[in-house]
Amino acid sequence: MLRYAIAGTGHRAGLYVDALLGPHRDDGAIAAWIEPNPVRAAAYEAKAQAAVGGTRPRYDPADLERALAEQRVDRLIVTSVDRTHADLVTRALRAGVDVVVEKPIAAHPEQARAIADAVRETGRDVVLTFNYRYSPRNAALRQVIAAGEIGRVRSVHFEWALDTRHGADYFRRWHRDKANNGGLLVHKSSHHFDLVNWWIGGVPERVFASGGTKFYGDAAGHAQGYRPSAREDELRAQGVDPWALDVDGDPWLGALYGPAARAADGYVRNLSVFAPGVTTEDTLALVVDFRGGAVMTYSLVAYAPWEGYRVTVTGTEGRAELAVVERGSVDVDAAGRSVLDASSTAVDIPDAVRPKSEQLVVQRHWERAELRPIAVEAGGHGGGDAKLLAAVFRPAAEPDPLGRGAALIDGLRASGVGYAANLSLATGLPVRLADLALGVTL
Repeated sequence: MLRYAIAGTGHRAGLYVDALLGPHRDDGAIAAWIEPNPVRAAAYEAKAQAAVGGTRPRYDPADLERALAEQRVDRLIVTSVDRTHADLVTRALRAGVDVVVEKPIAAHPEQARAIADAVRETGRDVVLTFNYRYSPRNAALRQVIAAGEIGRVRSVHFEWALDTRHGADYFRRWHRDKANNGGLLVHKSSHHFDLVNWWIGGVPERVFASGGTKFYGDAAGHAQGYRPSAREDELRAQGVDPWALDVDGDPWLGALYGPAARAADGYVRNLSVFAPGVTTEDTLALVVDFRGGAVMTYSLVAYAPWEGYRVTVTGTEGRAELAVVERGSVDVDAAGRSVLDASSTAVDIPDAVRPKSEQLVVQRHWERAELRPIAVEAGGHGGGDAKLLAAVFRPAAEPDPLGRGAALIDGLRASGVGYAANLSLATGLPVRLADLALGVTL
């Protein structure tokens, strides 16, 4: 049984903590919390005591090396703010501890380079947790392409829609400041770029990007034409703010981010999405060239009325199309509450026009289209979370013919597209990933 330390006890840490306290309690034990906010760490410690007993100390990030040594830690799980990843990961590696890190590998290219240097220097292991690889629908598309059914891939079109609940949430919290996470092109889209790299076995080489902050924030939202809709006015008349997040009304969010936690470090989890300080883009479009000649067009908006994605992959012998609706609309209850992230939480809202659905269609040249079956798996991210956790905590339990496990090179390739896209946004020019000097040959 391995001993784990959790670095960063915000909401995202719950995926790993709940696994180690539940289905994977025989695979590993939590030995310590690495967290500057004592209130948030105490919330997780109370959960751990209730589940498995015992006590686990809290350490400040400045004392990481001491924590790893005193608690005899085998692996560090990093779920902290993206800009802190490089510091924590490199220090853990040099302390002789392997690392599991949430995507993205780092917020900025120089930070990713530091991690690559530390891996080369120490020979330690870094695992990237790209849970969308483990979703059955995404695995089904991978199988079609890997089997050569549509020939050699020449074109990918990938459209991702974040709705006004999930998408807006990035603009209420620390993600709204691009310095913290490299913007959505790195924090969120690295998920998507990794999927494409994995689907087609591709190595991205050049990126051209366009976009900006066109909806959220004070300058974009109100100055550029946002006006409340009739439905928004109706909800407000009922005492519901569809843009707000009721942190204190949710017991778990309140424990992590309520008055006591705010008093400890001043962090506000539920800022207005139209408040000043937004530097993260909400509207993005990319063209990505791959080694071997494939090209991808990609778009992301963070203020759609529904949530999901559409992928079209065209090869020399046909075409595969994956369409996923994770939430057909944003519905709120009488208290103004709704699910934040449709991809990681079950959403069952009846909708005759846009029902929650997933469909994979394959069509070869001069043949009729075929609807391919997709395995049904329970759990978040289309059934991917449980499989990811099994791969992290029981890596030798079952074979992985699809190669879903992600290593350092995969994280650098995926985040590298985001880094290059950010530079392209700044310069107005295409950017080659090789020019980013990420510390390895991609």
